[in-house]
Amino acid sequence: MTSPADQLLDNPVWAALSGPHVRFAQAGGRAARYRADIAPFAAVSDWTDDRAWHDLAGLAGRGERVLIAGAGVVIPPNWTHLGGVDGVQMIGVAVEPPEDIDIIPLTDDDVPEMIDLVRRTEPGPFRPRTIQLGSYLGIRRAGALVAMAGERMRVPGGTEISAVCTDPAYRGQGFAGQLVRAIAAGIMRRGETPFLHAAASNTAAIRLYERLGFKLRTQMTFATAGVPAD
Repeated sequence: MTSPADQLLDNPVWAALSGPHVRFAQAGGRAARYRADIAPFAAVSDWTDDRAWHDLAGLAGRGERVLIAGAGVVIPPNWTHLGGVDGVQMIGVAVEPPEDIDIIPLTDDDVPEMIDLVRRTEPGPFRPRTIQLGSYLGIRRAGALVAMAGERMRVPGGTEISAVCTDPAYRGQGFAGQLVRAIAAGIMRRGETPFLHAAASNTAAIRLYERLGFKLRTQMTFATAGVPAD
């Protein structure tokens, strides 16, 4: 199984948009961003390169805001830091296959329900066309979508597991864990390494991922930054 290089995982948005996800990118010079209906993330090739941040400002537009994700992020002083969270990045090292439960593939027809589930559970950004980034799986009960997970950023050698969420009424039944294992199994069948992100404060999720066979790789920054107005 191929493991992504450290520099790719430290800057996963750039690695994705300049690599496997280039078809989803709006790019300019040393900067890139996902199209708005797919994901809110943007990146520069080097956090310490002022020219790259200048390229991102031109790409996003004056006064706009972008979501940055990476290790060792340095936001220039002329940009506005609009908030964010400390996070962790974990990689799958010993993830077992899922149990035989009713996991189903999700399609474009399921997007309205997926967006509603995300709105109620807040696992992170999910847009109308995020589903195009990779495989998404779900669990239904009484016809309703009650849990899901899928693939988001894809870098050379690895794919991120994202949008892991369960309807509050169905928590405690192991749905999230089984879906993560199912998505990870698909990634590993391609010869890639699964990785994921979580808020550093979400200790319950981190413990779950550790039990599933993920280990902490590095600390991450998720920050919203405002483009300089001039």
